[in-house]
Amino acid sequence: MITFTLSIGLLIAAYFTHGKFVERFFGADPRRATPVERLADGVDYQPLKPWRVYVIQFLNIAGLGPIFGAILGAAYGPMAYLWIVLGCILAGAVHDFFSGMLSLRHDGMSLPDIVGKYLGGNARRFMTLFTVFLLIAVGVSFVNGPAELLARLTSTGMTWWLYLIFAYYILATLLPINKIIGKIYPFMGAALIFMALGIGLYLFHGGLTGRLHLPELTLDAFRNMHDQPATNILFPMMFIVISCGAISGFHATQSPMMARCMTSERYARPVFYGAMISEGIVAMIWATAAMAFFGGAGELNAAAAAGNTPAVIVNAICNTWLGRVGAVIAIIGVVVCPITSGDTAFRSMRLILADALSFSQKPMRNRLIVSIPVFVVAYLLCQFDFSTIWKYVGISNQVLATITLWTASAYLLKAGKPHWMTSLPATFLTVACVTYFLIAPHAVGGLALLPAIAYPAGIVAGAGVFALFLLRGHRDKGLS
Repeated sequence: MITFTLSIGLLIAAYFTHGKFVERFFGADPRRATPVERLADGVDYQPLKPWRVYVIQFLNIAGLGPIFGAILGAAYGPMAYLWIVLGCILAGAVHDFFSGMLSLRHDGMSLPDIVGKYLGGNARRFMTLFTVFLLIAVGVSFVNGPAELLARLTSTGMTWWLYLIFAYYILATLLPINKIIGKIYPFMGAALIFMALGIGLYLFHGGLTGRLHLPELTLDAFRNMHDQPATNILFPMMFIVISCGAISGFHATQSPMMARCMTSERYARPVFYGAMISEGIVAMIWATAAMAFFGGAGELNAAAAAGNTPAVIVNAICNTWLGRVGAVIAIIGVVVCPITSGDTAFRSMRLILADALSFSQKPMRNRLIVSIPVFVVAYLLCQFDFSTIWKYVGISNQVLATITLWTASAYLLKAGKPHWMTSLPATFLTVACVTYFLIAPHAVGGLALLPAIAYPAGIVAGAGVFALFLLRGHRDKGLS
């Protein structure tokens, strides 16, 4: 109970303290004209009220990550709390704020173009291909995922839900952002907030009354509690499984959409930093709920081994704790998460491809030219088992976050500001990603090397990239 309460308190306090520091450090200026004030086109550059921008950003980035990812991460035990809280504050919120502000300062520029501006043309080309792969993976998975959840909720077939969600995604991708996304997201947000508050309040009440045992982060808990520790190594596996809720590169692909709708830089902290803190709170709630519902990390692992997937666990928790009506609303909130990330995954893919081709998106005809091939590919991929590709989404998220943080570091170096706020988490993630590729089993894209090889190699790679970053910074200063 103490760990859970303290963790939620730290996340909230960080918004008012660390968030303000990051805002001042970057130099957010409410007097500065935003992209929508200069480039309004009635489609993507469309002014929206600040609260709508926050809700859209929160739902864009939430997905199933802070729910399903947090449940999978809870299998490692209370150590997950450290990564969620510290990762969210020191890495994720900083990553989201900088990616959003850099887009805001560069006319709503998409992530690959921002990376290209500060890391070079080759980096831009790589990022264009890499982000398109990630977004198509997320988009297709978030067609099948919600359809399966809705079919389970309504006891009906999955096919019609699949077509209905696909049709919605097409409309949300093509129409001006204020026509569908700006109007229905507040209602979807209400369901998601009800879900988080309902489960969160039940945890507080259960912990206070002694009905529930909420796990504590004690000295004994500083270990890997996964029932298969040989293949689910605490570092780096837990830091990859829990991406959304701690740090996720997918967020940086979504921020430019809101940068094109924001009417003042004074809203950057609540939208970019604040939405990430909100996601961290959701992840804390579900990681705690998963362990508390079964009685601990060991029991959660046993339940997973018995065939209880994250979707089954969510359904069981909601029905048991919130009753039938509350469970329906809560599960709708869970369904909302992937839908409100899937639609903007396709929309941001359209914007990235259009930016790469320098192709105006104001005419509907141009939007169709870019979008039709994307949806044809997505439809074809929906016909196959996408679970194999989805295994790579977690590590892709963290690779993308690493590159985004190095981009922010290059920006700070160029601006003559200390870069430690972004370069240190970038170095940590570099070590985590390289170590993952070296130590992870072959089935999830790793080389399955021994820890004695993987860990030193990961550390050397992180230190090497950091050294190259400093050398390039000094070289650029010398040239200028």
